[in-house]
Amino acid sequence: MKIDYLLSFLEDKHIPLIEKKRHSYLSYHGLDESYIYILKDGVAKTSVILPDGREFNLSYIVSPDIVSLLKDEVSKYTSSPFNIRVESEEAHFYRLPRTTFWNYVATDELLQAYVRDYYRLKLSENIESLQTMTMNGKAGAVCALLYKLTRLFGKPHRNGTLIDFLVTNEDIAGFCGISTRNSVNRIIHHLKEEGIIEILHQKILIKDYECLQEYVAK
Repeated sequence: MKIDYLLSFLEDKHIPLIEKKRHSYLSYHGLDESYIYILKDGVAKTSVILPDGREFNLSYIVSPDIVSLLKDEVSKYTSSPFNIRVESEEAHFYRLPRTTFWNYVATDELLQAYVRDYYRLKLSENIESLQTMTMNGKAGAVCALLYKLTRLFGKPHRNGTLIDFLVTNEDIAGFCGISTRNSVNRIIHHLKEEGIIEILHQKILIKDYECLQEYVAK
């Protein structure tokens, strides 16, 4: 997707930036929202609240991207489809009214192409997440998430690939649909015993990719 064009467009329109600190929220699942947010830098997490009150994590957003779904182009307000929370020490977002954004899209062919690509990508990501959830048990879901995290936060390490971001067992449980973090604790402990991962300064080091992938259904 042509994110550079979107960012340049926003700069040219003098769209203001807002700053949010770690664990502050941009929006809450189910509440009315009148703005669209575009992440410029930092890390954000999207999640929804399940009927039993648990939080189910959807995705991390780590690079410039739209972080709120683009539905109902006409209305000034729409209910937020998920929570958006900052996970880095700070993050900066462009914020503009929803109707203003859609007026820009209606008059700019490159923005229209960007929005089409955005929808295609998000659909593909949602299908991949659904496949992971339905085709794997708990251990497979955790291993699939760890593999995905290496693509988002992975840095080369002499013993493998370090997930250079603090991801708690509670976060992992939320991404994998696991009801308790104790279950994640047991899976992580088993992966450590097998020599597949190691914990370095509270971060996860992937030592054996092949063994990690063996846990994930194809």
